[in-house]
Parts: sequence; structure tokens; C-alpha cells
Amino acid sequence: MWMESLKLIFSTRRYFATAWVFASLNVMIGTWVLYIPYIKDKLDINDGQLGIALFFLSLGTLIMIPVAPRLINKFGSGKVTIYGILTFSVLFQVPLLMDTYTMLCFALFMVGMSASLTDISMNALVSDVEQEDNVHYMSASHGFFSLGGVIGAGIGSLLITLIVFPYVHMMLAMGFVVFTNVLLAGSYYRVKSKLTVDKQKKISRSVAGSLIGLAVIAFIVMGSEGAIEHWSKLYMQDIVLITSDQISGFGFVAFSMTMTVGRFFGDSISKRYGAYSIIIGGCIIATIGFAVLLASTIVLSILGFSLIGLGYSVVIPELFRLAGKRKDVSTATGISFVAGFGYVGFLASPAIMGLLSELDSLKLSFTTLMISTILIIIIAGYLKAQKQNKVQ
Repeated sequence: MWMESLKLIFSTRRYFATAWVFASLNVMIGTWVLYIPYIKDKLDINDGQLGIALFFLSLGTLIMIPVAPRLINKFGSGKVTIYGILTFSVLFQVPLLMDTYTMLCFALFMVGMSASLTDISMNALVSDVEQEDNVHYMSASHGFFSLGGVIGAGIGSLLITLIVFPYVHMMLAMGFVVFTNVLLAGSYYRVKSKLTVDKQKKISRSVAGSLIGLAVIAFIVMGSEGAIEHWSKLYMQDIVLITSDQISGFGFVAFSMTMTVGRFFGDSISKRYGAYSIIIGGCIIATIGFAVLLASTIVLSILGFSLIGLGYSVVIPELFRLAGKRKDVSTATGISFVAGFGYVGFLASPAIMGLLSELDSLKLSFTTLMISTILIIIIAGYLKAQKQNKVQ
């Protein structure tokens, strides 16, 4: 009962193939974050400069947000998804090879464009398949995204001492992602998006207003995920004072593992308690996790990252589910709107974290994430009350 969606994914190639794209995206990101300290030392840049470089990821994302729905509408969510993940995997090789700060920023800009396209198209793809087959596995698919982080950062943390050249490690990750996705793509390649000519609706001011609450929550939660991916290892090194390269990477591994488990149970929990209730409950758990994390000891920091991952696990899938069910906008358009804002947060927050770190330390950065999580509880509570009033 509790893991029906996970059983569904592993029993059907079509569902596994689409969910695996989520994992593949984070395999690359999880591998990349292991080498952020390497890039920082190689180019001799500080936290603020690194944050600005990561901001170019966000800039690439912003440019792709209005373009992605048009590409999905024209070519279909299946085709855009496979070409998106292949392009993303290849482009993510470039930042490690850059010898100047300017070229690093440009490379990250290109990565940001491909990441945004892949993120929006893969969520639209799962939504299309869910509607075509009358199944529910959005949360479990996001669980695969977290699983990709465990594979990329977890296995990568073990391999990092064995592989002399960072770009060799990234090449191996790329080869794995490209091979597996090409092998599976035939199961969804011809899936068409619901953004068809007769059903396509532009996002008017009124529709945007109705989605903005969901978009703000997505921005904060995915922003926190991006911040933790990019800065968790440095937090363990600079604040918790862990010198081991391997151990310092396990804060993010703990975060990813609990998020993975939470998302595999998410579809069943959603049916029982409702979307807004589990969003509020999850963010309460995440807030406690941040408070524990800020104690800054090895054990409590890893426990804190674990609680944050568990709390956040169900939020994003529920936001996409809510956006996809809206009657005032087509499914894929609603998802692309919320996913677009979420991915801007995912990529913008590492830059903001770097700037805050320059003002004080990474403790200030993670305190800001905790305060933002409390804000989500308030917003979700308001949206829940608004929905109840409409029903009455």
C-alpha cells in the first residue's frame, strides 16, 4: 500500500524509463558538487566569487523558462526530455576544464539552460504519462531524483580518492547517464505533451496569481535543495571542521537518502492526508532539522541534514500535483510555471548562499534557509485555508 508507486515503476519499463531521467539529472549534479572545492582552489576564488559563478546557472535557467514549454508543445515531452538529459550530461563536462573565471561562468550559463530544459520537460513527461495511463508516480519519480544524488555524491565520495583527475570522474558519470538513457528512451520517446494547440492556454495575470503561492514555495524548497547540494560539503569543512574529503560529503548523502525514502512513500501519504497538510508537516520537520544542523557537531550536523531531507521530500512532488490539477490552465503549462520558478531557486540559492557567507559565515546562510522554511509553513497554511473556504 505504502509503496505502490515504487512497485509500479519497477514493474513497467515505461515508468522506470521516465523516472530514471530524474535520477540521471542528479547523478551529474551530485558528482559535480564533489569538485566545487577543487574548482575553488584551482581558480583561486572566494565564496562570493563562487556564488556569482553559480548564479550564471540561474541566468541560463531564466532564459530557458519561457522557451521550454514551446519546445515541449512542438516536439513532445518525450523527445525534449531525452535530448535535454543528453545535452545536459555532455555540457556538464565543460566547467571542470575551464582555466579562467570568465569561462567558468560561461560554461555554467550553458549548463543552466540545459538543466532547466530537462527539469521542465521531465516533469511534464511524467504528468503526461500519468494522465495517459491513469497512474500516480510523480512523488516516486522525484524520489529517483534524490536517488541520483545518492549515486552521484555517495559513490562519488568513495571514488574521489581513487580517481586522480576530476574530469575523468565526470566523464565516467556522463557515460553512465548517456548509455542508460539512450537504452530506455524508446519507452517514452513518442509521448506528446498536453500542451496541444486546442488545449494550450497562456498564463494570464489571474492564472499567474493563482499559481504564485505554489511557485514561491517551489522557489524556496528547490532553492534550499540547491544550496545544500552545493554548500553542504563546505559547511562540514568550514563550520563543523571536518578535514576528511570523504566524511565531509556525507552530509549531503544523508540529506539525499532520507529525501529518497520520503518520496517513495509520498504518493500514498498524499492520498491519505492531502497535499497541503503534508507540505506543512514536512516543513515543520525540516525546520527542526535546520535547528539541529546549526549545532555544528559531526553527529548533529548529519542528523540535521537527514531531517531536512525527510521534511522536504514530499513538498515539490505535491506542488507539481497541485499545479497539474488546476482547471484554469493546462497540466503541462501549470507544471512548467511552478517548475520554472523552482529551478530558478535551485540554481539561484547557491549564489545567494555564497554572498551571505561572505557577509558572515555559512551559519548565516543556513539560518536564512531555516527562516525561509518557516515562511513556507505560513504560505501553505494560508493556501489550505483558502481552499477550505472555497469548498464551504
